[in-house]
Amino acid sequence: MNTTAYRYPNEILILTGTLFLVFAVILLTSTATFCLSGIFIVFFFAMAYFSVRSHHRALMQHGYRVTHQNAPKLAEILDDAANRLKVEPVEVYVIRSNALNAYTFGISTPKVIVITDSLLKVLDADELQYVIGHEMGHVKLGHTWLNSIIGGMAGIPSPYLAFAVLHLAFRSWNRACEFSADRAGILANGNPRKAITALIKIGSGGRARTDAELARAYAALDAQDDTLAGNLGELLGTHPLMIKRIEKIKGYAGSKQYRDLISQIR
Repeated sequence: MNTTAYRYPNEILILTGTLFLVFAVILLTSTATFCLSGIFIVFFFAMAYFSVRSHHRALMQHGYRVTHQNAPKLAEILDDAANRLKVEPVEVYVIRSNALNAYTFGISTPKVIVITDSLLKVLDADELQYVIGHEMGHVKLGHTWLNSIIGGMAGIPSPYLAFAVLHLAFRSWNRACEFSADRAGILANGNPRKAITALIKIGSGGRARTDAELARAYAALDAQDDTLAGNLGELLGTHPLMIKRIEKIKGYAGSKQYRDLISQIR
């Protein structure tokens, strides 16, 4: 399934708006600020490149790269997800951490996906394949390298109000990317229900395991949508509230596009 048709509809629109705001701020500031902004962006790109290389070296020292020899079951999940999404080659590392987390980084190929060992202990195979597919979706859709570029541009020297607007626009694009990657995740595992239980488990800190515990954890996540703190945290954060991601997954899983794309995979 070599397509990106599953991209969340508003993602490109928000990205375009963010880029427009960035260039508008540059053009509306003084010549000196413009020059400094250009220097800042170049400096940021250089720092991002060397930061990626440094992070990669640290992973090789403190984590392990997944292969068919050292983690055959996990490697099979990775291969299946990559084949379903037709994603470029990626390197996958496992690190020791109490956090339930996975993320991707990289500017050049191959991109890198990092998974914490705690996540491997909490999620079952189908849930894990959703998470891996989610991260591969970021790679497939260009979020991984764009995040470095847009993040650098959004951080250009600018008046406080302009900086706040750029920051909020960038965060809005980040959240749209998460919806897109969630769609990739359920295409990668073919099981939206397991994607939802994965998010509930992560949202509960891994404490929810039984059906009753998952139901209580779901109710707690749903309640966050009704709080000022929850909505403010979402506005300033890179990820939508878990309950919104779950509802978006349910909606997309029932769509004709999902049925058509998943039939191509099967």
